[in-house]
Amino acid sequence: MVLGLLSGLSAPLPGPWRYAGIVAVAVLGLLRELGLVPIRLPQNARQVPQDVLQRSLRRGALQFGFELGTGVRTYVSASAPYVLAVALLLSGQRLHVAILAGIGFGAGRALTPLARRAAGTGDRWDTALRVRLRTITVGAGVVLVAALGLLAVRQL
Repeated sequence: MVLGLLSGLSAPLPGPWRYAGIVAVAVLGLLRELGLVPIRLPQNARQVPQDVLQRSLRRGALQFGFELGTGVRTYVSASAPYVLAVALLLSGQRLHVAILAGIGFGAGRALTPLARRAAGTGDRWDTALRVRLRTITVGAGVVLVAALGLLAVRQL
């Protein structure tokens, strides 16, 4: 929702510039996935915040929930969510589009532990994921570049 609300800030930019920026970020994300461009993703990979232990439980739990929900307090293994966030920010979509994207992101995050649980053997599932993770992230990057490129051409 925050991205949807902030997307109006890009409205003064001409449409072609915004869509060129979206495609450029998608290409940069793909190059990162291919290992050609070293970019650190903005995240905090530890799950349990040490500072929560120092604060009241209620306030700390609210802060942790907000940080986890916004993706800054978790490990994100791919550029795709950040590319999508930039696309939502620059494209100036209606608020419901950003909300639907957030729901999709949350559903995708929920599917990972559900799939691991359904596999029955977590260790084998983890190993299989490590083997396939690069293919998954590069594939997602290629799909995003193609989809956002087609949308950009359509908007011009």
